[in-house]
Amino acid sequence: MSDAKERIDALLKSNDVVLFMKGTALFPQCGFSSRAVAILDHLGSQYETVDVLQDQEIRQGIKEYSDWPTVPQLYVKGEFVGGSDIMMEMFESGELQQLVGTKAA
Repeated sequence: MSDAKERIDALLKSNDVVLFMKGTALFPQCGFSSRAVAILDHLGSQYETVDVLQDQEIRQGIKEYSDWPTVPQLYVKGEFVGGSDIMMEMFESGELQQLVGTKAA
């Protein structure tokens, strides 16, 4: 996994908010990824997406990297936040807005 780990590290260092997901922001390929994108879009956050369906090494590597078995996975400033359910809970409580530095209601 060292190559995948290095690539993931590089992505996280070069972007404040990264969403590893199935599909793209314009065309999510699962409901959970779609919900994650909708939350970030609602916040008006600048974020980078990584389509794990296009890269099997990253798809498996991100699960090992975070020790989290599912995708999507959100990272903010290099720290693993969680999947879409955790994102929704944090959004509803206002924690996610504080974490990504947005003022959306």
